[in-house]
Amino acid sequence: MEAESIPSLSPLIQAADQWGELLLLLPLLVALEAVLSADNAIALAAISRQLRDPRQQSQALNFGLGLALVFRLLLIAVARWVLDFWPLQLLASGYLLWLCISNLLPTGEAAAEAEPDHAPEPGSPHHDRGLLAVVGTLALTDLAFSLDSVAAAVAVSDNLLLVMAGGVIGVVALRLTSALFIRWLSVFRHLETAGYLAVGLVGVRLLVRLAAPNLVPPEWVLLALVGMLFLWGFSSRFPTADPGELTP
Repeated sequence: MEAESIPSLSPLIQAADQWGELLLLLPLLVALEAVLSADNAIALAAISRQLRDPRQQSQALNFGLGLALVFRLLLIAVARWVLDFWPLQLLASGYLLWLCISNLLPTGEAAAEAEPDHAPEPGSPHHDRGLLAVVGTLALTDLAFSLDSVAAAVAVSDNLLLVMAGGVIGVVALRLTSALFIRWLSVFRHLETAGYLAVGLVGVRLLVRLAAPNLVPPEWVLLALVGMLFLWGFSSRFPTADPGELTP
């Protein structure tokens, strides 16, 4: 007689199966979120640096990723319907490509260099608009990236609560890594460019998935390209960087 045939043991066996799935798949989902969010972390760090003041950067990341977490959980909850909704994928792809191109154009870099180094006074209208704009941009950027990471997570497990748990831990990890990348962006000269190029790759991948699904390369190809971009991004420091500063 098999244990499953004993009615009194069935709930225990089902619970053990659920805990086994949790212990097996949750680390996988967290690792998947972390790998797929590496380029996202650079983009969020670069967006946050527009505020100049470290306190404002921290506030923007806290509020922006808090809002992003709500969006991500909603996306997971309706993933079965939303991930097949092509207008949303098209908007996400277009946004990521716009984010990449607008931040890599020479005119955008010149304008950034021309900005004053001091941050607006807290409470001033310019300060409030800048902080709210960055918070909204952070949340929107994470939502666009989430279409790719959530699709991968849902493919790993159909357990809604499990995927949500992985998403929550992934956003927490994203908050921590974004803070690190803010420091590294001031040390490594190519890191920001590498990050935005990786953003563009994700945008192109979403567009190809929408227009010609059969031509979408395997996940490892994208990860390999992003990895090479990161190696290049960390390959050279700014001349004024202190050799004793944090390195990856």
